[in-house]
Amino acid sequence: MRSEDFLPSWLSIVISPVYIVRSSLFEGIKSFSQRIEGEVLDFGCGSKPYESLFHKADNYVGVDIKVSGHSHEDSKVDFFYDGEKLPFPDNSFDSIVCFEVFEHVFNIDVLCEELSRVLKPKGLFLVTLPFVWEEHESPYDFARYSSYGISHILKRHNFEVIDFIKSTTNFLTISQLFIHNLSQNLLPKTRILGWLFRLIVIFPLNSIALLVNKILPKTNTLYCNNIVLCENLKTND
Repeated sequence: MRSEDFLPSWLSIVISPVYIVRSSLFEGIKSFSQRIEGEVLDFGCGSKPYESLFHKADNYVGVDIKVSGHSHEDSKVDFFYDGEKLPFPDNSFDSIVCFEVFEHVFNIDVLCEELSRVLKPKGLFLVTLPFVWEEHESPYDFARYSSYGISHILKRHNFEVIDFIKSTTNFLTISQLFIHNLSQNLLPKTRILGWLFRLIVIFPLNSIALLVNKILPKTNTLYCNNIVLCENLKTND
């Protein structure tokens, strides 16, 4: 079940009330993964759920913060971040990835400066963050960024956006919020009833949303996630 949360297969359509948001996030990350290579830093790594996508990484280092809204029971953290300075010299990494973390960072400017510092000039930075989603990992949920907002912040810290994906259409975003909210309120706690609910309710709703989305106009002014690939424009001076 945990693997399906991050690396969804066809089975997730049946069992997952967050299939729409997770599958679109996965596809976006996968589409950029071949451009990430060399020494790779995963900031806010948790369990490193997307590590297997980065086949061109020579080394994959995970950093996280000790106190956060999630447990580190299943984490694969190599180093901890103290909230001010990353424990690496300047220009240590060829690429940095950061998945669903920026909304939990209060001092975003400090973090972006540090990420730029440890990333080599012309190094790539792949970051994802939600635009439309409920509060989570409370009380460490501080912000939501539009495509314009995150682009402005990245530019302010020497990052040039070279590719950008808004993960879902307006219709899929609304559908996902409805399905997720429904499951939070109605999903039975017992194992057997939980599976029946998924088959009878979640599977049809996921399927209908995906089918209807195919015939509707594709607008994405309301979307679940920003998926941003950018380049570090700093110089060695």
